[in-house]
Amino acid sequence: PKFRDLEARTAQSKAMAETVILGGSSGRGNDSTMKLDQPGLSRPMLGRYEIQKELGKGAMGVVYLGKDPKISRIVAIKTMNLSQEFEADELEEVKARFFREAETAGRLNHPNIVTMYDAGEEHDLAYIAMEFLKGKDLVPYTKPDNLLPLPKVLSIAARVADALGYAHSLHVVHRDIKPANIMYDPESDTVKVTDFGIARITDSSKTKTGMVLGTPSYMSPEQLSGAKIEGHSDLFSLGVSLYQLACGKLPFAGDSMAQLMFRIANEPPADILSIKPDLPPCVVAIIQQALVKKVEERFESGAAMALAIRQCAAALAVSAQGESK
Repeated sequence: PKFRDLEARTAQSKAMAETVILGGSSGRGNDSTMKLDQPGLSRPMLGRYEIQKELGKGAMGVVYLGKDPKISRIVAIKTMNLSQEFEADELEEVKARFFREAETAGRLNHPNIVTMYDAGEEHDLAYIAMEFLKGKDLVPYTKPDNLLPLPKVLSIAARVADALGYAHSLHVVHRDIKPANIMYDPESDTVKVTDFGIARITDSSKTKTGMVLGTPSYMSPEQLSGAKIEGHSDLFSLGVSLYQLACGKLPFAGDSMAQLMFRIANEPPADILSIKPDLPPCVVAIIQQALVKKVEERFESGAAMALAIRQCAAALAVSAQGESK
């Protein structure tokens, strides 16, 4: 029996060594895939979670579907290979910040914010276990030929503004509001903001020296300038997202990163009515106020922005009813 146990353990170790998530430095980069389908092997673990399958790759690491076997809870697990992303001399500081940010984000309890359950570190990987959501992010609905109906866009934006207002009241700034971080399930009409705290962790990653992950299209002028940012920066980013969800284009574009950053900092957004002439005035006004360069001239809070969006949506619903009679 001992030998049989040893064989099983050897096979288990081999399976673990072949997984990126648990191998850490298997030398095959991030393109390796997890081998979860070998008969007779228990599933790889990360902390107390069984890894079920890979869900996708994020900027900093792989996202997995996991299960907490004690309570049979299904979770999404975001992993970050910190030792690959950061230099050795800054690793301890980064780890400390990772857990500090995870703890901060874990305090957020709001119907429109993804719940974070746990954070840990194992096999050179830092991980965050969070609520697993049905539905997808809003990126598909930023394409001009696949826009959501305007009342739905306003309903989603109001709930994101609610979530931001709540987080800001606890002194938590998201820093990376964009359609990719807003989850939406059409069936249940659920809206949840994800990745609170993650942008703060990734800010000083060495992958960002010489290259920006994604584009700064959604960043506020003060964020691009490296100034201290507060909640108003998130409201600017929500304004950019609302603009894009309403018309299928971004308010600021450039042929180069430098030109794009200059425009965000110094020029007004492209006239949205030239793209979508039938957009109601109250929607245009909300977007314009969110995208003002001066912080103090934007909405004073997420709650104020949510209220303006809901008042606009209610007025549009009334006028639509009047037209249908």
